[in-house]
Amino acid sequence: MAEVTLKQAQEQVDSWIKTYGVRYFNELTNMTILTEEVGELARIMARTYGEQSFKESDKHRDLGDEMADVLWVLLCLANQTGVDLTAAFEKNLQKKTNRDKERHINNKKL
Repeated sequence: MAEVTLKQAQEQVDSWIKTYGVRYFNELTNMTILTEEVGELARIMARTYGEQSFKESDKHRDLGDEMADVLWVLLCLANQTGVDLTAAFEKNLQKKTNRDKERHINNKKL
């Protein structure tokens, strides 16, 4: 399978929504769904890498699938609000580079 760019992922989600999903949920609904999905991811992280133990209902959850659920809803929100995630990511990376280019290197805690 070929690698997918952020632009292609946004296009694939849009196509899927229009083909199978009827329409996008509204932005506030999707924001709530994103929060739910991040919570599901956090639950697995807390049990896999933290001190909490798995409940029987959590044992078959897939970390990658939960991350993909978060990404899916984020792609939906980007499409709905007209955000080009490729451009936003590139701008954000540049911001972080300019702001933090010496911050972490000089952090004695790291």
